[in-house]
Amino acid sequence: MKGHPPTFSHSADPLQADDWLRAVERQLDIAQCNDQERVLYAAGQLRDTTLDWWESYRPQDRECFTWTQFHERFRSHHVPAGIMKMKKKEFLSLKQENMSVTEYRDKFLQLARYAPTEVVEDGDK
Repeated sequence: MKGHPPTFSHSADPLQADDWLRAVERQLDIAQCNDQERVLYAAGQLRDTTLDWWESYRPQDRECFTWTQFHERFRSHHVPAGIMKMKKKEFLSLKQENMSVTEYRDKFLQLARYAPTEVVEDGDK
C-alpha cells in the first residue's frame, strides 16, 4: 500500500492514538479494503504495548472481528472518554475572538471531529 500509515506503539498524548486511527482509516479508504483487510492491516501497524493490548484482546476467530469493532475498541482503550468530552466542549465553546478567519476555520475543522452530531453538512440543511 502506498503512503504507509505510521505505526503506533503508545503515546502519553491520547489524541495521537486518535490521529493514528484516522490516518490508517484514510489509507484503508483509498485502498478500498474490506473489513477483514482493514483489521489485519491496522493490527499489523501496532507495536510494543499497543500490540500487546491487541494480542490479548482480539477474538480467536479474526474473520468475525469487524473494522467497526476494532475502531471502537481501539479508541475506547487508547482515548479516554473524558478527553473526547473535553474536546467536544472545546468545540462547542469555540469563538473566533483574536483569530483570523483562516485560523478560526482551521481550529473549527480540527475540533469538529470530536462533535460529529453538532456539525451540519451543507447538503443536510
